[in-house]
Amino acid sequence: MCSAELGADIKKLGFGLMRLPRKGEGFDLELIKKMADTFIGRGFSYFDTSPVYGMGQSESIFRQAVSSRYPREKIQIATKLPMWTIHSREEIPAKFESSLKALGVEYVDFYMLHGLSSVVSDRFPSSNLDRANQMGAWDFLKEMKAQGKAKHIGFSFHDSAEKLDEILTAHPEAEFVQLQINYADWEDTVIQSRRCYETARAHGVPVIVMEPCKGGTLVEVRQDVEDIFRGARPEASLASWAIRYSASLEGIITVLSGMSTMEQLEDNTGFMERFTPLDQEERALVQRAKEKLEAVDTVPCTACGYCLEGCPQKLRIPDLFRILNNEILYEGKGDARSRYKNLTKEGGLASQCVQCGRCESACPQHLPITGLLKRTARAFE
Repeated sequence: MCSAELGADIKKLGFGLMRLPRKGEGFDLELIKKMADTFIGRGFSYFDTSPVYGMGQSESIFRQAVSSRYPREKIQIATKLPMWTIHSREEIPAKFESSLKALGVEYVDFYMLHGLSSVVSDRFPSSNLDRANQMGAWDFLKEMKAQGKAKHIGFSFHDSAEKLDEILTAHPEAEFVQLQINYADWEDTVIQSRRCYETARAHGVPVIVMEPCKGGTLVEVRQDVEDIFRGARPEASLASWAIRYSASLEGIITVLSGMSTMEQLEDNTGFMERFTPLDQEERALVQRAKEKLEAVDTVPCTACGYCLEGCPQKLRIPDLFRILNNEILYEGKGDARSRYKNLTKEGGLASQCVQCGRCESACPQHLPITGLLKRTARAFE
């Protein structure tokens, strides 16, 4: 069991490097540098990445934009061991050393097993959890900690509270867990944000929050939901309500935000630079917004992109669902139809899904993607 003080010196906003700004076929490195400069200049220090983020370039982008330009002691970097990319235990050390080289650092502050779950699929011959156990991944993490190459070790998680309890019971060496927590998923029966959070806290394990804005869906809400927040604090962004909600919980190391524009970064760092937890009245407003959202049948896609790799039709599934949600949330009054036309003008219609199921096997939200693509096709084709 680890100390609840882990991360006490880290500000409650972390820079998630999954959704970096694009430029042409690649990434806008100069903009990323400016964003990193603003982030660090406002007193923030925590960056989160993985070898699989940003088409495999996220770690090297961090080196170019951050670690090569700032003293090591000014930043914390978290990266991960994606178990589905490992085929033998002999590959694990090389994968870790590859991350260190790509990041341009001699050690990482937070190293975690990536996406532990018990889901078995055609993509994963065994569950990520089983694979980690079979390949000695936990022992490797402990070894890296003993050598000082990983200051803190843990895992990110997409499964039930019962499974989380099993893992934390079996592996008291886990110093933290990364969980999906946001007000929309707090009582969700699949994501189980509240139950997973309470399980972690029952074990004395602090939490890193991912998807506080649910992949942007809590920023692009319908008007009646937005009115609740704007009526209380017109100057506050919708992102501020979502991120502050998660950051207000006890035992939080930091809350990750996948910022992809300077505007997003300036907004997020603006309200989190001098973070104040939600008060009782603000919590009541969030609850009202949550109840409004629950009455709307949108697709709870977080745009993580895991569904894209195995799609034989190369469908841009998160983009299709984002457009469908726009149509639903704005009740046909927005620009969803023109956006769908632009997205699919060179192919990739939702109706072209062949229902192979690979996307559903890879989805950490366990969404019925093939059925949702049929719904998208009905709405726009």
